[in-house]
Amino acid sequence: MLPIILDQTYNNQDYAKTGLPKAEYDNCTFTDCNFEACYLTTISFLECEFINCNLTNTKLKEATFKDVSFTNCKMVGMPFYECNSFLFSVSFKDCNLDLATFTNLKLIGTLFNTCSLQQSDFSEADLTKSSFNNCNLKDVVFENSVLEGTDFRSAYNFSFNPNSNRMKGAKFSRTTIDGLLLSHQIIIE
Repeated sequence: MLPIILDQTYNNQDYAKTGLPKAEYDNCTFTDCNFEACYLTTISFLECEFINCNLTNTKLKEATFKDVSFTNCKMVGMPFYECNSFLFSVSFKDCNLDLATFTNLKLIGTLFNTCSLQQSDFSEADLTKSSFNNCNLKDVVFENSVLEGTDFRSAYNFSFNPNSNRMKGAKFSRTTIDGLLLSHQIIIE
């Protein structure tokens, strides 16, 4: 059983050098911390906040994230698919999530606000009623994904085949809808 750490604030810590102690972190805040290439394996984060943190290439095997928010974090190459999927719930604001992998995850109602998600993979993920507000989705993979009620109205640079996904009720802007037609080789003028 992991020790429980409650209501703590961590500032300017470099866990890339020391590693984060294995524990269940409940209602903790991490600000300006470096987790680059850290092993967060089996660590639990419940109702935590990460602000201005570097989590690039962090190892997440069986890590738990429940009601966790990330703000202005660098999270390049994050393998979220390795996380414990039970009760997995996260939100992102102003984050770099390029090359992140969310395959096979339930991300129902997840908020992505002003994030870069270039070349990220959402194959077979359930993004029902999620929102990509002002997000760069260049070369993002949506394949066999559930995108029902998902809001893409202010997302940009996306290009995916709607026939390869469940999309009932998905929302798009008229100015960016062409990203759904590229796979059909339709010319829009």
